[in-house]
Amino acid sequence: MTTPVLTRRALNRALLARQFLLERVPLSPLEAVTHLVGMQAQAPNPPYVGLWSRLAGFAFADLAELLSSRRVVRLALMRSTIHLVASVDAEPLRAVLGPVFERGFRSTVGRAFDDVDHEQVAAMGAEIVAGEPLTAAELGRRLAVRWPGHEPDRLAALVRTRVGLVQVPPRGLWGSSGQARHTTLGAWLGEGAVSPLSPDVLVRRYLAAFGPASPADAQAWSGLTGLREVFERQPDLLVFHDESGRVLYDLPEAPRPPQDTPAPVRLVAAFDNLVLSHADRTRVIDDEHRKPVIMGTGNGNVRPTVLVDGRVVGMWGTRRVKRTAVVEVTQFGKLTARTKREVEAEARRLLAVTDPDADTTEVHYLP
Repeated sequence: MTTPVLTRRALNRALLARQFLLERVPLSPLEAVTHLVGMQAQAPNPPYVGLWSRLAGFAFADLAELLSSRRVVRLALMRSTIHLVASVDAEPLRAVLGPVFERGFRSTVGRAFDDVDHEQVAAMGAEIVAGEPLTAAELGRRLAVRWPGHEPDRLAALVRTRVGLVQVPPRGLWGSSGQARHTTLGAWLGEGAVSPLSPDVLVRRYLAAFGPASPADAQAWSGLTGLREVFERQPDLLVFHDESGRVLYDLPEAPRPPQDTPAPVRLVAAFDNLVLSHADRTRVIDDEHRKPVIMGTGNGNVRPTVLVDGRVVGMWGTRRVKRTAVVEVTQFGKLTARTKREVEAEARRLLAVTDPDADTTEVHYLP
């Protein structure tokens, strides 16, 4: 039988449906974060905007309350980057992603730590931060007292490699500030039995949020290697090709809307996994636009983006000028007058939430 082909536009609509970007959905923030397998959160505020773009009736205070009540947590997970995830997912995800952290640490320090008992460093570091949440720098300095021949930041990185470390509030709370202070998952959530997460289940959850996809796509999202076998050993997965002939897999019950399904204008948050979670990202962003969005900032940032008809057409940011709140849109191409009106309406809705004290709001377009 001929393998069905999914066009780039069909893949786009499937991705938007699973990311809740075809229409705002009536889910709770906790349900959405769980479905999305977390939200990248290198900066504290983007997950708030990310959920606002996806959920009907979402209030920023709802997510802040989840963090304060410890029902969601911030810690390094996929790709060794900080993610905000449901607390019940934190330890299972951290365990299955362990090889990602080990590989990253080895690639950074090489054999510099071969004279150190890694387990001993990790155990001492875990004990220290379980008693008192610390910044990475503070933890490194305390460890350096015991291992004076090694750089403090690398000692702290070794603990982060071996131990799930949560960034505790006020870090991550909207409108609050504070350094990233860490404690252990066990100290923050309590010790208890944790159901392991297998690579097979991880792949299925990835497909539910980002599919249809290839093993290379799942690897780009997670940082794990050797996932082809994981896909191939699950006989119920559907098999497709994209227009380039790449093999894609998908869950039988996952939504694959018609490719002509309308897609509304959306302001996508900075660091959003929408633009990061595939090896082939052309389903949502043209290759020529990846550099300014993902690589062009020089410090690992991923710029917030504007979606029109499901595709990235520009970047956006906010600033305040006294009592005026401004959204600035950098266009990758000329937008029509109608599209600009839709972008402006969405921008003003966002400013009403992020800057409720502003007397006026404006939307500016940059080249």
